Amino acid sequence: MALTSTDLHAALPLLAQGKVRDIYAIDDSTLLFVATDRISAYDVIMKNGIQDKGKLLTQISKFWFSLLGDVCPNHYVSSDISTLPAAVLPYKDQLAGRSMIVRKYKILPIEAIVRGYLTGSAWKEYKSKGTVHGIKVRQGMQDSEAFDVPIFTPSTKAELGQHDENIHPSEAAKLIGAENAKKVEELALKLYTTARDYAATRGIIIADTKFEFGVDESGSIVLVDEVLTPDSSRFWRADTYEIGKSQDSYDKQFLRNWLTANNLAYKDGVEMPDDIALKTREKYVEAYEQLTGEKWTM
Repeated sequence: MALTSTDLHAALPLLAQGKVRDIYAIDDSTLLFVATDRISAYDVIMKNGIQDKGKLLTQISKFWFSLLGDVCPNHYVSSDISTLPAAVLPYKDQLAGRSMIVRKYKILPIEAIVRGYLTGSAWKEYKSKGTVHGIKVRQGMQDSEAFDVPIFTPSTKAELGQHDENIHPSEAAKLIGAENAKKVEELALKLYTTARDYAATRGIIIADTKFEFGVDESGSIVLVDEVLTPDSSRFWRADTYEIGKSQDSYDKQFLRNWLTANNLAYKDGVEMPDDIALKTREKYVEAYEQLTGEKWTM
């Protein structure tokens, strides 16, 4: 059964509920991230969830935090719920496998998107304007074609229920300052290329992804939130990849395609049929197993 909300009955203060995560305060410097089984598409949360999705996202993020730790410091501390305050432990069934204890940082208000391939909203803009987030790119490109080099294409970080807005990198500098914007761009591109090269050895193309960053007390940039999951990335099968067409993906593009085909994109209160929920779960499990090389057993 899918867990679409958590309730720790005031054992910890609930700070926020995002599209997927419920965030609780442990103390002044530490948070508890609980990934539910909620799923959103086109910035709208579906009425029902995907069983085990929160656990899958958490385990994938843990994998990447470990693999990319030398590229950029991150907020991950532990997934050992036995170290939480005693008042929380009666709710361990809600937390097991889907929780991360993380350090609290000031969050930068942009989505740091890196695109290695021309697809999605970038493809739509390119077809009409020849640009991506206002950036001029090579003429004559096709759907799903790789850029000559990956590009940093940030967006605003919208409030729940609102839509992120694609912006030019110069607008990101206005939002977070030129120095932070430069650091974020450099780190995002390095994280993406490191992950892209690893994923290629596992038969996966990372077409694009989004990172979120915070700032510590010394002003250093820290990787936060989730990282390189099927929720925040487009994962394509390398063995069926072909320029000029829609790709076979491991991510929630499958759900987006169903919503689009049924004229349900951007509409509230949509309930996925059981078969769509099951097939979406299978995509997430396959992504986990393909990336990590481990069988999903939770």
